[in-house]
Amino acid sequence: MILVGAGASGKSTWAAERFAGELVVSSDRLRALVGAGEDDLAASADAFALLETVVEQRIGRRLTTVIDTLGLDRVRRLRWLALARAAGMPCVAVGFDTPAAECRRRNRGRVKRIPADVLTGQLRAWGVAKKELPEEGYDEVLQPAAVRVVPEAFVGADAAVERQLSAPAGLRFGLQLSSYPGGRAGLGSWVREVAAKAEAVGFDAIYVMDHFRQIPQVGRAWDDFLESWTTLGYLAACTTRARLGTLVSGITYRNVAHLGKIAATLDVLSGGRAVCGVGLAWFEAEHKAYGWPFPPVADRYALLEDALQLLPVLWGPGNKPFHGRVLDVPDTTCYPRPLQERLPLLVGGGGRRTLRLASKYADAVNVFGDVAAVRERAAYVRSLTDRPVEITHLSTTLVGADVDALVERLRPRNQNPARYAATVNAGTVDDQIGRFRELAEAGVTEAMITLPDLDTLDHAGQVISAFRL
Repeated sequence: MILVGAGASGKSTWAAERFAGELVVSSDRLRALVGAGEDDLAASADAFALLETVVEQRIGRRLTTVIDTLGLDRVRRLRWLALARAAGMPCVAVGFDTPAAECRRRNRGRVKRIPADVLTGQLRAWGVAKKELPEEGYDEVLQPAAVRVVPEAFVGADAAVERQLSAPAGLRFGLQLSSYPGGRAGLGSWVREVAAKAEAVGFDAIYVMDHFRQIPQVGRAWDDFLESWTTLGYLAACTTRARLGTLVSGITYRNVAHLGKIAATLDVLSGGRAVCGVGLAWFEAEHKAYGWPFPPVADRYALLEDALQLLPVLWGPGNKPFHGRVLDVPDTTCYPRPLQERLPLLVGGGGRRTLRLASKYADAVNVFGDVAAVRERAAYVRSLTDRPVEITHLSTTLVGADVDALVERLRPRNQNPARYAATVNAGTVDDQIGRFRELAEAGVTEAMITLPDLDTLDHAGQVISAFRL
């Protein structure tokens, strides 16, 4: 984004109000860096040389860059535009057509004023630049206004929202709980309150991560973290409608026959609402901490394949034995049987080998990734089987009215706001409706989301309501 205008036209103030400081490359700040201060005109040449280097490096990394200088030099503007084009980035010019009288008034109020003749020259140059900007080839030439930088996931959101309004698609939604704040004394009431609110705003399911301590992607090993299936049993008593399951149970964590008994019990006590999610298990440090073996990948795949065949046998009538590649269960008695005729088996993972197992044995497969990745994986599953295997999708979703404020409040102190926003898919209700519509079009039947801020449950409910047919 190139800011163009005379001195005192409001460029720096506008940029500071709308963008994090690390996104703004300011010639004044660089003059202070290489000289005696922002007004050290003798340092201007060095400051602009440094500015060119910084802009080139940032654009080369495809980082959001707001160039805060006069922007009145056409040669420089076109060079920045060329850098953006070479990097495959959009480039927007923002023209500050502030009246000359207002620029002069503001300048008079400054402690260190721009010399009157210099400001006059800048105002004349702006008159020329104003006519040049529309012809220079920017993606847009804007007048100063609030500009919101959105993650790439929302680029097509507006059109997708229109499609959802004109021809609604259905989509189920699940809430994943990935952390348990508030202290151990209040965890029971916290879980109960979140579950009640999730059902009230329309979530179809509640899922929990199956770990025994917090994973590094979310928090610290010593953060409070509840055991999954025990928590699901508690949720069965706290809820009346939502399906309940794990995303997903590591196949190495429990004797598989015991896991089948646990899931069947949950299904009976919840009135037929259990979902049994299983996966390869990946958290080696957790295995070591608890003294469990962490078999090689090939062995874990063999165990997962046996488990996918054993679990429906356990949930079925009788007590016939099961003999798999690595599992041997002489007696599969499991009563009471689940209330559901077929307790859903969900496999977590998007690798080809996992997708092949899911297509052969499971009812659903849970994948990550953007729309293109989801579409590719859904097509691959369809190419493997005619069985009705659902595609579900897990993502972190930050949704609210004031997205910038949410990002600023929640992002880690040292993380770039734009990068954090992309990581958590930060967007408005309409942004999210568009994103989930695109995922539905790619083949997703259930969107499972982790909310970084559970105070946004009401906003999530507005998204869910858009997909109720």
